[in-house]
Amino acid sequence: MDELVERVDDQDRVLGVVVSRRQAIREGWLHRVAVTVCRDECGRILVHRRSEQLSRFPGFYEVVVGGAVDIGESYEKAAARELAEELGTRVLPRLLFTFINRSGLSPHWLGVHEAVVPDAVVPDPDEVAWHAWLTEPELRSALLEWCFTPDSHEAFSRYLAFRTAQS
Repeated sequence: MDELVERVDDQDRVLGVVVSRRQAIREGWLHRVAVTVCRDECGRILVHRRSEQLSRFPGFYEVVVGGAVDIGESYEKAAARELAEELGTRVLPRLLFTFINRSGLSPHWLGVHEAVVPDAVVPDPDEVAWHAWLTEPELRSALLEWCFTPDSHEAFSRYLAFRTAQS
């Protein structure tokens, strides 16, 4: 069964219209997605390859963990739920920023979070085919060589800009 999402406007306000995520993507309707950049205690970043069975970007690499925000759910709760579902870890991610992401399959509001997670994650094999912890220089190289999702490129570049502006 396809996920149900709430349509939002260009100011990220809920419109009170519930649709399937598949329909939102097909029609180009704005909806919410929550993702998290996962770091370990040493500052390395979790990178994973999506399962081949997934309907969206099967086998692509990702810098973020996440998915659609459920009806009535906050970005933070969605990010925490997705971390538990995909990595088997229960942490509270911190929302850093949101933006309209026009890369990928359709436009959507993307809530970008950050969390320090244990390096011994237990990924769901239906979601994650492979994972590793990379340093920022290793990740920058991988982004040029491996096939990453469009969300990963956009979210990570904005994440680095956000971190630089906060320093």
